[in-house]
Amino acid sequence: MATKKSAAPFAGTTAQEEQLVRIIHESKGNRGALMSVLQKAQDVYGYLPIEVQSIIAREMKVPLEKIYGVVTFYSQFSLTPKGKYTIAVCMGTACYVKGAGDILKKLYDKLKISGGEVTPDGLFSINDCRCIGACGLAPVITVNEDVYGRLSPSGEELDGILAKYTS
Repeated sequence: MATKKSAAPFAGTTAQEEQLVRIIHESKGNRGALMSVLQKAQDVYGYLPIEVQSIIAREMKVPLEKIYGVVTFYSQFSLTPKGKYTIAVCMGTACYVKGAGDILKKLYDKLKISGGEVTPDGLFSINDCRCIGACGLAPVITVNEDVYGRLSPSGEELDGILAKYTS
């Protein structure tokens, strides 16, 4: 499946930008403040799109290429928004052999997004993950902290699970 850009456009607010600029100015003069600023910026926005990286570059007087290099090097940073509800499909061995791949495809179809993307309404994002340690419940998905196990490869339970988060 080809990776496409997130369906949700950047929607930063003036208040968020003002908060970010305050964070940057509070860290002025602190050697090595970039990591801390990036972490706090991600807390403010939920992710670090190019628009946010550009503000940081401008205010810290650091080349945008350096900001981007740090953001893409460390896995703690995300370039794409996360949904209010993050769905993770376990692809560990036990889950995979019991149909997790089929469940993942069904979720892609139902939500009309691919891995790492967010629905246009900002409600759901989805990704696969390695073993979550619930092999006895395989196949397993999580929605934020909620665990759903013993799902059928046909995905018949998925509509009910998603409905819990849309009503």
